Amino acid sequence: MKHRIAELSVVIYHFLRTRALRFRARAALLAWQQKRLHAFLRQRLPQLPYYRAHVGASLAQLPVIDKPIMMANFGALNNAGVGLEQATAVALAAENTRDFSPRIGEVTVGLSSGTQGPRGVFMVGRHEQLRWAGIMLARVLDRALLKQLLFGSPLKVAFFMRANSNLYGTLASRRIDFHFYDLLGGLDQHLAALQRQAPDILVAPSRILGRIAALALEGKLALAPRKVIVVAEVLEPDDRRCIEHAFGAPVHQLYQCTEGFLAYTCQHGTLHLNEEFVHIEQEWLDEERTRFVPIVTDFTRSTQHFIRYRLNDSLRVRRDACPCGSVAMALEAVEGRCDDILWLPRADNGELAALYPDMIRHAISIAPLALPDYRIAQHGAVLRIAVADHTQASCSAVAQALQLAASRQGLRLPACIQAPFADTEEHIKRRRIVCVAKPEIIHA
Repeated sequence: MKHRIAELSVVIYHFLRTRALRFRARAALLAWQQKRLHAFLRQRLPQLPYYRAHVGASLAQLPVIDKPIMMANFGALNNAGVGLEQATAVALAAENTRDFSPRIGEVTVGLSSGTQGPRGVFMVGRHEQLRWAGIMLARVLDRALLKQLLFGSPLKVAFFMRANSNLYGTLASRRIDFHFYDLLGGLDQHLAALQRQAPDILVAPSRILGRIAALALEGKLALAPRKVIVVAEVLEPDDRRCIEHAFGAPVHQLYQCTEGFLAYTCQHGTLHLNEEFVHIEQEWLDEERTRFVPIVTDFTRSTQHFIRYRLNDSLRVRRDACPCGSVAMALEAVEGRCDDILWLPRADNGELAALYPDMIRHAISIAPLALPDYRIAQHGAVLRIAVADHTQASCSAVAQALQLAASRQGLRLPACIQAPFADTEEHIKRRRIVCVAKPEIIHA
């Protein structure tokens, strides 16, 4: 009992601290962040063999790493004394048995989804789990939900994901009825339990929420969640419309991945970087500085360290200030992976230029007729289009939307061919747009 009370006090401390961290000016936030970064590097670099030659260096002087480098140097980038082989064995056993409770000592181990190639391994210590729970609750709970948590009936949370983790289970308590729904066997097997739970907070990937919302609109589910949160996938326009129609409330998002808790939506539905706890450098993708690849340094980690870790994601910046008043960087969207970007020749000189996924999604969302589920894969100079209804008419409509998006950017649309449609299994992240191979440069 004393141990549980002590852990609860840690969660409450980080909840209150997160709520209290408010900055009136961005310069103040960045100055505060730099002090934490300096202290973090001074303490952690000497503990990590990978950085033995960099002790005393500033953040900008440290090398940028990515998943292959992290996996190749796994033991040298954590201070838990855990090697990659041991961590992988524990994580794979959990995946195979669907029992995600085993740890290595006090360290939780898990696997990333593998949508960027080989699957990554992540580790989180017990104190980090408690800190994460406090920060997550501070970001997710609005005033009404917090009032219910403190004074009303237990808060019911439904969480749909490919794999569970001790990290997520940290949220469960006498006051939080946290239920994990394993997507490995699909959504249908959970519908009766979901109906019985009648969650206050519903958390799932975009297309799973879209399916649940469609079932609610058809009268096959009677749910009234007070907050709906998308995780793990890009929030697609058609899913957003369906979810908001079904539940009458904005869809919120959490940008949480192996590398840390990176962004969250405020009460106005704007995504904000979690800059009070994570430092994010921008590797700009365009001259206008509207999109960037994040290079992440999580200065709250104490087990496995992500220092100047380059993700393969494309984030789009929001230009207008958010009404919530937060000075943390605001995002229009997490657009997806960098290899979701298509590369087409410019109409004037044939040089390759980027056609970003949000441009394609927007063009498809405003098509004259509602289009079915689709997949677009670039194979060099050919775009392969697959549509769920398998009709040539729908394939042509998607190609027309692509032509509209390309022409707006001064690009030439290459040949489009229809391909067989294969839906993504529900436990695997859906990617509607992917560049398998770039085309050769075509000079005018």
